[in-house]
Order: sequence, then C-alpha cells, then structure tokens
Amino acid sequence: MGLIEAPLDSIDAYVAFFSSRPLPVLKHTVRELEELRADEESVSARRLASVVLSDPLMAMRVITFLEERRRSSQNHDITTIDRAIMMMGVSPFFKAFSDLPTVEAQLADHPKALLGLLKVINRARRAAHFARDWAIVRHDLDVEEITLGALLREATEILCWSFAPALALRAQSAQLADRQLRSSMAQADQFGFSALDIQRSLIRTWHMPELLLNLIDESQADSPRVRNIVLAGQLARHTARGWDNAAVPDDLKAISNLLHIGIEPLIKRLGIPAEYAIRYLPNASD
Repeated sequence: MGLIEAPLDSIDAYVAFFSSRPLPVLKHTVRELEELRADEESVSARRLASVVLSDPLMAMRVITFLEERRRSSQNHDITTIDRAIMMMGVSPFFKAFSDLPTVEAQLADHPKALLGLLKVINRARRAAHFARDWAIVRHDLDVEEITLGALLREATEILCWSFAPALALRAQSAQLADRQLRSSMAQADQFGFSALDIQRSLIRTWHMPELLLNLIDESQADSPRVRNIVLAGQLARHTARGWDNAAVPDDLKAISNLLHIGIEPLIKRLGIPAEYAIRYLPNASD
C-alpha cells in the first residue's frame, strides 16, 4: 500500500488520500475480535464496544462504516460505539469487520513511526479515560459521547502517523529539537497543514456525526462538554512523559473549575503519585 512520502498540495488531497485507503487497526484489536467471534452467540454489544474503544482506528472504522450505510429513514446521528453496534447487530458486525488490515503490517518498514503512532494512541486512550471520568462527575447526559469524542480528538494525527510516517517523524523531530514548538506548527511545517485543519474537512467528508465535530471544536469552549474533552486531551498530552510538566498546574486549575471540586480531591481522583502531588497541593510552596 502506498504511503505519503512528501507534502500534498491541499487539505482536499489529504482527505482524498485517507478516504481511498482502508483504515488499518491495531493487531491487538484483530486478535481480540477473533477471540470474541469464536463465542459470537453470547457476545454483547457492550463487550464489543469496549474492544472498539481501545483502538481509535477501529472506532473510526465503525462510525464511518455506519454512516456510509445510513438508511434514509434514519434521521438522527449515531454518536456512540455501543449504539452503533446495537444498530448493526453482533453477527453483521463480525461479518463487516473481518480480515482487517493492521497498522503493524502497514508500518513494518517504519518501526520508529509505529512507535510514534502507538504513543499517540495511548495518549488518546488516556484522554478518553479522563474525559469519561469527568463526564460522570459532571453528570453528563451521555458519557459515552464524551468518551468517543475524546478518543477521536486526535484522529487525524493518528492517520498521519499511519499513512505519512516519514512526515510525522520529521514533525516529531522538530518538536524534540524545540520544546516550545507547538504540534500544530510542527505539523503545518511538514504537512503544509495542521492535523486539526485536515480533521475538520475529513469529518465532514466522511459524514461523521455533527456532534463529534462540535465536541472537538475548541471555538465552542464555552460548552462544558467541549471543555471536558479539550482539558482531557491537554492533560493526556502534558503528562505523556510523567506528572512533572510545567503546564500541569494550569491544567489542574482548569479541571477543578470544570468539575467544581478542590485541587486536593482532584489530585486523589487522578491518582497523581505523592512525589508530584505535593507540588500541586494548596500552600505547597509555603
């Protein structure tokens, strides 16, 4: 399968490229689905959803598959994975998602890019975990929507690692050389556009639910649901290498305000190790 070796001319060109290739998924996802397929009669939609939600690439496959086959009588979006699977049915799900390509095979000649991709996927999972927990605290009307929105917030960065490994590695190298360089700027330098710019167009082209587009739109930051997802993504990014990032105190303050809880109970909820937690406690500098 061909990969992007040099920057494309336009956002539309990236969208067309991503749209013309089958989305690979994690090898672990394929293995788990095969194990569940052997016990298909007793597998629930919720159990399948838990597997899908551990893999942002698989989550994208499920949502886009459903939208491509959307019935004209269906006048509402499907915005959670478990509802998507319930609408399809368990047996049709297994039939639709068999013999899936894996990202490990696709990036077999790019081991450093595969490592970079796996780090972004782990960050997305971590963001989804944060966002889900905070949505529960906030008594959000649909926790599963928040979980999916957080998981897919960096979907296009994941696609860039999957289909343009050389460019993604160059963007990563630029950030490692300049810790002040924002990821959006590094991406724009290498791809010609930031992942977020491409993502807005991609979501519309793939006819993904409008709600998902709104939930990852930082211009709607007045919405507590959007703030929930944005802050979860920020904390996951800032703590990717540990809890000693200089941005963490500001993150904790913003999350505390969102959840209307104090810093100390928030630190306990997040499970911040004691050696770092003491730095963020009130009056810690006294």
